[in-house]
Amino acid sequence: MRSPRRLLLAVLTGVLILAAVGWGVSTRLRSPADEAALRKPPKASLITAPVERTKLVSTVAVSGTLEYGSPLPVTLAGAVGGDDPIQRATRAPRPGVIKEGAVLLEVNGRPVIALAGRVPMHRTISPGAAGADVRQLQRALRRLGYGVPVTGVFDQATITAVGRFYAKKGYEAQKPTLADRQQRDLLRKAARTAQETLAAELKGLDDGRDVLPLKVRITNAKADLKIAQRELAEAEAQRSTPEDEAALEAAESAVRAAEERLVEAERALDQARTETGQASTPGGTPGGTPDATPAPQPTADTRLLELRVANARADLDSARRALARAVDAAEAARDRRLTELRKAVRDRKEALLTAQQALRQARRLSPMRLKVDNARTDLAEARALLAEFDRTYGTTIPPGELVFLPTLPARLRKARIKAGETVEKDVAVVTSSSFMVTGSVDSSEAGLLKEGMKAVIETDSGRTYPATLTAIGEKARSATDEEPSDEESSGGNAAKGGNGLGSESVLIVPDSMAGLKRLTGAPVTVRVAVGATDGEVLVVPVAAVITAADGRPRVQVEIAPDQTKEVEVRTALTAEGKVQVTGDLKEGDRVVIGGA
Repeated sequence: MRSPRRLLLAVLTGVLILAAVGWGVSTRLRSPADEAALRKPPKASLITAPVERTKLVSTVAVSGTLEYGSPLPVTLAGAVGGDDPIQRATRAPRPGVIKEGAVLLEVNGRPVIALAGRVPMHRTISPGAAGADVRQLQRALRRLGYGVPVTGVFDQATITAVGRFYAKKGYEAQKPTLADRQQRDLLRKAARTAQETLAAELKGLDDGRDVLPLKVRITNAKADLKIAQRELAEAEAQRSTPEDEAALEAAESAVRAAEERLVEAERALDQARTETGQASTPGGTPGGTPDATPAPQPTADTRLLELRVANARADLDSARRALARAVDAAEAARDRRLTELRKAVRDRKEALLTAQQALRQARRLSPMRLKVDNARTDLAEARALLAEFDRTYGTTIPPGELVFLPTLPARLRKARIKAGETVEKDVAVVTSSSFMVTGSVDSSEAGLLKEGMKAVIETDSGRTYPATLTAIGEKARSATDEEPSDEESSGGNAAKGGNGLGSESVLIVPDSMAGLKRLTGAPVTVRVAVGATDGEVLVVPVAAVITAADGRPRVQVEIAPDQTKEVEVRTALTAEGKVQVTGDLKEGDRVVIGGA
């Protein structure tokens, strides 16, 4: 019984398996017609996008690196310290902020000091030097607290201030080198030797037989002139001679005696007249009556007294005239004496000048004169050389000890020399203390940019910082270009990110330094806003706008499945693949952007 059942089950299982295999094979086998039907394209349908309402902002993206701006290579203008031909760095530049008056590095133990200024150091500043570089140095010293007049001349006041400044930094201002001191000693000895030679030649000339008598004559003429001048001075100081004074005294005494006699005669006459008047008065008493008869009195004779008065007056006039004649005579005598003495002085001067002229003529004709002239020329030349050397002798500033940078404080971006290396080219690269982002945009986009446009700096973490576009094109390149080092030269202009073909350099400066110091050297993206709508507007994809045959823009709006209508629109701002439109549209409408 079991065997037939098992056989039946096996047969049924086999049939089922064969049926399944046959069905499977039948589903995979198609006729050529079926294959052709399957390969036909599906029925065409529309691709649409919704009309949206949003605020549209058009930006230009710039990729760059956030770093300190205005890189500037620092090159020494010449030797540091003395004339040592080997200039070796004994202290390399140190990273950090460089303030005015800071020591940037040391060369041969001497400082290289950074000061603010735009006139490059180009020479050794020596005593007496004048120019714009000296005026720039004086302004820097004043900013550092040293009260130096800004004269433009490296004078003693500036030299003193430089010495104090160096001492405060722990150095000594550059003094004359050993070679300079030796050269100065040689020039001074040459001047002394020329002076001694001239003195010897002059002595030989003066000791000559043809000039010695003339020298004696000059000596005598000088002595005579001195005596004449002394006598003239004494005569001018005296009013008169002793004889004239005695005559004047006698005349004055005679005048006084005559005056006394006149006074005495006038007094006697007045007394006689008074007595005569009292005797002839009517009435014997003051209260007498007219009828009283006066007593007879003797009459006084005054004629003699009047004669005496007249004679006394004549004597006085005569004495006075004698005095006036004596005064006139004394003045005339003094004038005659002064005239004679003045003539004597003139004669002595003429004699002296004549003797001196004779001596000069004799010396010119003397054979020794040529030697004297040559010696005098040698002395003048030696003194001129010494004076010229002395004008620049003293405290100096070698050309390599000062570095003038356009703005300070600055930052040391890179040191290009190490301690122990010889100074040949640039020693460092410095930057300003403000950040900037440099990059480039396509020339087509550069036309949309203007200086002063607002921008946003985006970091990899998504943080944003406000910024401003400050330069485009050549101005941006001039603010960022620097001489590349040997290891940087292989990068070419690509490292600058702004000098490729068909592109323009741009420079963006953050509005604030806050939060950016830790991002120094980080790559960032800057989006410059070139346009924006005032608020939310209707926007559609740019692909939805088509231009009809009449030149007017339109969009196709889906009104039902696979049914559309054309709507005329006006376009405005375009940004991020969308365009602002106005027309018979509303938010949520679907516009056709393509078909299949």
